[in-house]
Amino acid sequence: SRRRRPPGSRQSRCSRRRGRPGNAQELSARAAGGRMCEVGTRPAPAGDRGENPAGAPGLQAAGAATDKCRDMGEQPIFTTRAHVFQIDPSTKKNWVPASKQAVTVSYFYDSTRNSYRIISVDGAKVIINSTITPNMTFTKTSQKFGQWADSRANTVFGLGFSSEQQLTKFAEKFQEVKEAAKLARDRSQEKIETSSNHSQESGRETPSSTRASSVNGTDDEKACHGGPADAHLKSENDKLKIALAQSSSNVKKWETELQTLRESNARLTSALQESAASVEHWKKQFSECKEENDQLRNKIEELEEQCNEINKEKERNAQLNRRLQELESELQDKELELEDLRKQGEIIPQLMTECESVSQKLQVAEKKNRDLEEKVRTLRTDVEESKQRQNNLKTELKNFLDVLDGKIDELHDFRQGLSKLGVDN
Repeated sequence: SRRRRPPGSRQSRCSRRRGRPGNAQELSARAAGGRMCEVGTRPAPAGDRGENPAGAPGLQAAGAATDKCRDMGEQPIFTTRAHVFQIDPSTKKNWVPASKQAVTVSYFYDSTRNSYRIISVDGAKVIINSTITPNMTFTKTSQKFGQWADSRANTVFGLGFSSEQQLTKFAEKFQEVKEAAKLARDRSQEKIETSSNHSQESGRETPSSTRASSVNGTDDEKACHGGPADAHLKSENDKLKIALAQSSSNVKKWETELQTLRESNARLTSALQESAASVEHWKKQFSECKEENDQLRNKIEELEEQCNEINKEKERNAQLNRRLQELESELQDKELELEDLRKQGEIIPQLMTECESVSQKLQVAEKKNRDLEEKVRTLRTDVEESKQRQNNLKTELKNFLDVLDGKIDELHDFRQGLSKLGVDN
């Protein structure tokens, strides 16, 4: 009869057919490489659903498991610090602080369930115990705040970071862990499909092997050759029955988990619808606040204009006060001048008498001046006449000098003639 391949060989061949691990696969391998302890329980205890209070057994178990991981020297995949918030379960609109100060928020790998979790502990209180699923999304709502919805816990977690870089790193790590969770889920589904295929193949191969053993040979041959083959087939059938039972239990377990996820999705859908309604409400309030803000801004501008006008009026009043002070000082100066003029007016008669005597003296001086001017004109006439006579004398003297020069020249010529005659003689 045809020998069956061991069950493990098919799974290993499927594993060999997979491509090279990507970023999420590397993260999964890195997380699973060291021994990671289980944090929390799922799905029935409320510690995983995030519905118990701080002292609930599920959350205490998660906190104890986290402390146990740290005491054993195991490190989380990624750790940061942030302020933790949860959505208000009654209103689904407001954020409720889960911690008074920034606490440690870490990614852990649950090796027993092949899942990833976000865990945060504030003292002895577990404030975040969220299992990451492939359909989760981390949303950045501002530069330093992000949030994600946990359908199993039926809540929304919010994290406030001290810087935008920390928020970006946390979001990138969330995406990597989500891809790793998706890869882990695909591997689990492949294992279930592989075990189911093994059970179906065993059911088809067992009758054929039995028929082959019954057809070939006589009863003695059955006793010689059929005994070990039947024992081997029986052991294989027992193993396959156990695998089939495990597969059936796993199928029931996954059906229960699927039903739980459907219920969680329904709750999450209702929460999203309420969130959408709250968003519309907040948008309306935002528009009203914006209109009120515009009105207040206009009033502020009007008040600023009025303040500017008041300041201008104050400046005008200050200028008028300064002008009034200047006029008062000028008025005082004029009054002083008027007082001086009054004092001077009292001595005007004396000044008039002095003025009359001065006028008489001036008339006498003018008469003397006229006499002197007459004498000056006479002297000028005499001077002009003397100048005329002097000019005539100069002319006559010049003529005389010219005649004298001619005579001297003639005497000189005569002397030279006499000298020549004396030399000749």
